[in-house]
Amino acid sequence: MRKPARPLCSLALIAGLASSVLAGERAQTPEKYKWRLEDIFPSEQAWEQTRTAAAARLPGLAAHRGHLGDSAAALLSALDAVTAIRMDLDKLGVYANSRSDEDTRLARPRELKQGAQKLSLDLSAATSWIQPEILSLETSKVREFLAQEPKLASYRVFLEEVLRWKPHTLSAAEEQVVALASDLSDTGQTSYGTLKDADLPYPTVKFSTGEVRLDPSAFTLHRASPVKADRDLAFQSFFSTIKGFERTFGTTLNAQVKGHLFDAKVHHFDSALAAALFPTDIPAAVYTQLVADVRRSLPSLHRFLRLRQRMLGLEKLRYQDLYVPMVDSVNLRFEPDEARAITLEAVAPLGAPYVATLKNGFESRWTDYLPSTGKRPGAYSTGVYGIHPFQLLNFNGQYDDVSTLAHESGHSMHTYLSYQHQPFQTSDYPTFVAEVASTLNENLLLHHMLEKAKDDATRLALLGNHLDRMRQTLFRQALFADFELQVHQRAERGEPVTGEALSALYLKLLRAYHGHDQGVCQVDDLMGVEWAYVPHFYYNFYVFQYSTSLVASTSIAKALREDLKAGGTKVRDAYLRMLSAGSSKPAIELLKDAGVDMTTSAPFDQAIAEMNGIMDEMEQLLGRQVKGKK
Repeated sequence: MRKPARPLCSLALIAGLASSVLAGERAQTPEKYKWRLEDIFPSEQAWEQTRTAAAARLPGLAAHRGHLGDSAAALLSALDAVTAIRMDLDKLGVYANSRSDEDTRLARPRELKQGAQKLSLDLSAATSWIQPEILSLETSKVREFLAQEPKLASYRVFLEEVLRWKPHTLSAAEEQVVALASDLSDTGQTSYGTLKDADLPYPTVKFSTGEVRLDPSAFTLHRASPVKADRDLAFQSFFSTIKGFERTFGTTLNAQVKGHLFDAKVHHFDSALAAALFPTDIPAAVYTQLVADVRRSLPSLHRFLRLRQRMLGLEKLRYQDLYVPMVDSVNLRFEPDEARAITLEAVAPLGAPYVATLKNGFESRWTDYLPSTGKRPGAYSTGVYGIHPFQLLNFNGQYDDVSTLAHESGHSMHTYLSYQHQPFQTSDYPTFVAEVASTLNENLLLHHMLEKAKDDATRLALLGNHLDRMRQTLFRQALFADFELQVHQRAERGEPVTGEALSALYLKLLRAYHGHDQGVCQVDDLMGVEWAYVPHFYYNFYVFQYSTSLVASTSIAKALREDLKAGGTKVRDAYLRMLSAGSSKPAIELLKDAGVDMTTSAPFDQAIAEMNGIMDEMEQLLGRQVKGKK
């Protein structure tokens, strides 16, 4: 009916150390920079009481079995009973996961996570008969019930989806077995997270700035060092550590891929890709079209890489040089409070109500800002229906972190608006549109900062940063999508999925995308193990949506600026309606309502045109600088 929401992950593993101090224990973090999970449960005791009560209601669901077709009232009663438990489960899951993410070393939060996961599995098993029983009814009867009982309206999307699933739904007994087997399907992801975030012996490295434990957060910071020796040391030390566990990481990803293949096979899908995209009704052709569009547009990426090499003054560009700020003379450093103020100013084109709501969220501690020892790296937004969104950051004071705040705030406002305008059943919007809200905010931030830029150097820094994000979101995520598809195809052909094989495949793709053989960007052999650093490969064909969402948001943002400049609000109104629509329509249709048709290459070509337009301006600015020095 409605799965517990997966946290909406920010692009490209953005994490880091605070600008003023190295990551310390969580107790050192000021309260104003911590999220307030007490808004969900005031105590662990309250959490446990809710879990126990929800679990106690599970056996009662069996009383509805065999009676869904008795009447519209009987169908409504059953669906309402399940929904009540699912709403509790969402609260339990978000609280437990968030507590665990605060410090992945602690045992008690992991116990809470396991308790929520067990309840989720028990609920899946206890309700596995519902879809088959609905499918056993005549379609006309289901629609007759919808017409008879107005309170079933909130379940219309669910019921129509069940009917769409008919070719891929098993008997009640078979679905129950599959539900029980799903307990094993995330073993690979769970093992991977524990190894990478908690148990991996990250090295202590002596940089020019001091000695640092090089965990993922520290690596993200130091890979951007302007000191070549420091970033070389960061890459070599970090990925050598990962390389030492290449076989184990290969085993965890292989286990996850096998789970994907099992689900696809038992539910009669032609491929794991088709199975992964079916729930959100995204044609597989949209995925493969993206990969093809990106591959034919690699000359634009190579143009950017050559521009980066020129601006850094490098004789040769290497993979280790891709995160260094392209303009190092501009002081783009921010404190969290500054980042919040800038974000609110940047999203002003979305209207006063949008800004006021986000401001209230900042003041009401929706966000956990600073890194601390054991904290989950990266950034995400999640939420609890009837309460509010929550977002996790690892803010280190760079412009990227301001952009990440805007990004995650886009997710959070999407969640908020959906919660405000949709019933629980359709409040969990498709991921395919989720990243539109986040990347559109990044686009608004860029243009806001460009308006404030007082000199060419700052403008170059901002434009270069935006191109870097386009590289990471459009090309890097598409590379991930390409890799993920090939990994699953390899497994579907019965070929081995080992750490060594994965590194060889990833290295081949890295070199193809970055023009290694053409002398554009050198990619060393060690970089082939980078796949083991990317958690998104465990999300079952998730990452391509970063790229498609950037394409869609670029198109909408351009139309929004043009409309507002002409004194109109039509584009903004349509966009906000999309954010408020939840999952009341398929994702492709939601975007069409907002003015973007993702079944064509036209939006992608618009994004590439913007990228090349930015490079045109940067080359003009660089030319002006050179001319001024003569």
